[in-house]
Amino acid sequence: MPPSQECLIKRLEELAYEQTRLGELTLRRRLEPVTGTQVYEVKLGEEFLMSSLFVEAEVALADLALGRLGEAEHLDVLVGGLGLGYTAVAALRHKNVANLTVIEALEPVIGWHRQHLLPVSKELVDDARTTLTAQDFFAMVAEGSIATYDAVLLDIDHAPDFVLHESHQGFYSEAGLARMREFVAPGGVFALWSDNPPDDAFTSHLAAVFTTVEAQVVTFDNPLTGGTSANTVYLALR
Repeated sequence: MPPSQECLIKRLEELAYEQTRLGELTLRRRLEPVTGTQVYEVKLGEEFLMSSLFVEAEVALADLALGRLGEAEHLDVLVGGLGLGYTAVAALRHKNVANLTVIEALEPVIGWHRQHLLPVSKELVDDARTTLTAQDFFAMVAEGSIATYDAVLLDIDHAPDFVLHESHQGFYSEAGLARMREFVAPGGVFALWSDNPPDDAFTSHLAAVFTTVEAQVVTFDNPLTGGTSANTVYLALR
């Protein structure tokens, strides 16, 4: 094998590929030349869904939400959207979490973790508190077919106004959030990750349904730009 071809394989490796109802789903690992680290990425068609290069806000989604519950014990937590697993594992690191249910629409993603293909997969699937369910989160909310949880952590779409599929859009309306509220236990929290800055219209929808609402900006270093980047975590208490 020519040296240049061998180098290319080491720099970019496709770990898994599946054809799904949403399109071609690819998991790949590559060497990031700026940081010199291995980065895991998920693509849906030609669109990048997620990267292990920036996971601070995904971790903050769990930490901020569960932090709002104080010293409460034996928490039942639901994560909507498994992805690379960082939100789910961050929740498991809270010792007062008794049960963690993860709902993921794309069954191959669950398979990746069960095969230990991602950095946090083993910690996630080997924890007896974890249940992984291949279902459509938004359909389950609309049908009223999920249980009640102390915390519901959602990271599926890019933002409330930038969804992966048009069928998700209704969830972010006041009516959709009112349905979501029914699955949050009294005193519990609903938290949502967004790639965009705080959206006043969406915050207003949350405030019409939940008791206390805030949009917290999570900043983190961006080695690719030499500056900082930011995501938003919405927190809504029932």
